[in-house]
Amino acid sequence: MQPVSMFFGDGDHKFALNAPQITELERSCNAPIGTIFARVSAKHFTASDLSEVIRLSLIGAGEHPKRAAELIAAYVTDRPFSETYPIASAILDGLWFGEPHEKASK
Repeated sequence: MQPVSMFFGDGDHKFALNAPQITELERSCNAPIGTIFARVSAKHFTASDLSEVIRLSLIGAGEHPKRAAELIAAYVTDRPFSETYPIASAILDGLWFGEPHEKASK
């Protein structure tokens, strides 16, 4: 997955789910990636679906695992889902659908 950049917690961060992170996501959420994507898309997610998508995609984009865990503790744990859902959803959408095509309106 091509890294995507968006605001999270304390500033802009890069996010990418690559093969090793997808494998770990499937293991930690006890579900295949398609099921995780479907749960998040349908808003039938678990709290760990969101936090693990964000944490592992931070690592996939180059963040140190300890720092990724610190960011999750500060900006995901005990925060409203309305703050974390859009981030996890955007990460999974990028993985599933790829980069949006440039508009032809130029």
